[in-house]
Amino acid sequence: MRSRLRKGVLGGITAAAVALSPLAFTGTADAHRGGDSAVRKLVKEVSGKNVKKHLQALQSIANANNGTRVSGTPGFDASRDYVARKLRGAGYDVTIQPFEFTFDGYRTPPVLKRTSPDPKTYSYGFFSDFVSMGDAPAGAVSGTVQAVDLVLPPGPANSSTSGCEAADFAGFVAGNVALLQRGTCNFRVKVENAMAAGASAAIVFNEGQEGRTEVDLNPVLGGPGITIPSFFARFSVGQELAAAAGAAVQMNWDPIVETRTTYNVIAQSRKGNPDNVVMLGSHLDGVQEGPGINDNGSGSAGLLEVALQAAKIKPKNQLRFAFWGAEEFGLLGSEHYVTSLTAEQRAKITLYLNFDMIASPNYTFGIYDGDGDAFGTAGPPGSDVIEEDFEKFFAGRGLPYKGSAFTGRSDYGPFIAVGIPSGGLFTGAETLKTAEEAAIFGGTAGIPLDPCYHSVCDTIENINDKALDVNSDAIATLTAKYAFDTGTIPTDPAPTAAAAQRADAKHLHQHGPADSAS
Repeated sequence: MRSRLRKGVLGGITAAAVALSPLAFTGTADAHRGGDSAVRKLVKEVSGKNVKKHLQALQSIANANNGTRVSGTPGFDASRDYVARKLRGAGYDVTIQPFEFTFDGYRTPPVLKRTSPDPKTYSYGFFSDFVSMGDAPAGAVSGTVQAVDLVLPPGPANSSTSGCEAADFAGFVAGNVALLQRGTCNFRVKVENAMAAGASAAIVFNEGQEGRTEVDLNPVLGGPGITIPSFFARFSVGQELAAAAGAAVQMNWDPIVETRTTYNVIAQSRKGNPDNVVMLGSHLDGVQEGPGINDNGSGSAGLLEVALQAAKIKPKNQLRFAFWGAEEFGLLGSEHYVTSLTAEQRAKITLYLNFDMIASPNYTFGIYDGDGDAFGTAGPPGSDVIEEDFEKFFAGRGLPYKGSAFTGRSDYGPFIAVGIPSGGLFTGAETLKTAEEAAIFGGTAGIPLDPCYHSVCDTIENINDKALDVNSDAIATLTAKYAFDTGTIPTDPAPTAAAAQRADAKHLHQHGPADSAS
């Protein structure tokens, strides 16, 4: 990558690169001819329409299973069976790899309702109205809302002391629900003070300044000891409740933490050199809050259709397609797979490509920053070659693209941790689209790249068909190319200190960092 954000073939691309079509990859003469032919055929056969059919199937599975495909539930198991059945039918050797994990979710959907005045039901999930705070206990509460030392309208960022002192609760009526504002002290202090004042529950809402209005990714209370149900809400919810005289709410939180079994689906071509494996993957699971059609039905559907069509070619290198379980719980499926390999088995994997969210409705075309020139963190040697090959695809079509950081946030993390060259595509999640990006990619500045990220609205309606089609073609292009020629990508992966540090960042995955501070 030559710049973080580039429109079409403008920027630092050389004249030779501009002349390349997305099919014109380098390699030996025989591999070049075979690869070019395979690329043309595979890209032609992989259509966005067929990819969308897989998404529709995943949506139907979610509809039949309480609206979710989260690992450890029948919705995920049905998704696993759908993918495995398709792959077996295409002639792949398919392995279903089980593993245990800690399921941390809820038995019944969380509830926050204003029961008076003017009853209103608030929505649960990121980019919705509220979430439960980590370490909050189960509980069902109905009570009157009592505001505690709020600053409305909000002052400067991180200035509200709401609930930070016991004195803030002078006159608090035991049994009421404490309404608290984010600010100078951490969440646990606020909730512990509310407990001491006799509150039956706590609602902490965001402070209200720019960048502090929405639901946080992962608000936590810092360990056991909290005895009342506690929710974190967006600013507008707290503002509404504070403004409604005599407001009363109903709250219900019914968490479950238990060991469950989930699965990876691994499909391998029966032809191709088993000592030179080209591996591609996407996580098949979603979150409990919704059907998970963009995150990550889109990556799974694109990869599945490429795999089905790639079954018709005779690769020089062995192709291996992975559909991971429990990514949303911390990259658990890919980590289980990589750690279960011997050193000899890992050494046979020449490269890994990852596809996580390839059809965000307010998309950018993101390519993982393999050479590190955009974000300062490169992948293992060879990742730069993968990045450049993806760039050639987009440049050849006259499409804009930008860098996406190697943060260890998706299933490439365990692969780069052991030195396997990696790359992939990502159209964006919770990050707001900038004005510059909107000018180049289209869409709307100031709203998330995926406004339904980790929410109930991540349905078949949450898909951008153009992004889905283009990225599916990009997957097909590199799959066919690498099936015949991996070019200058090293074949002796070895972990590096930088890669290990990226692996340690896996907790960031799709849930982002914990926020227990103010």
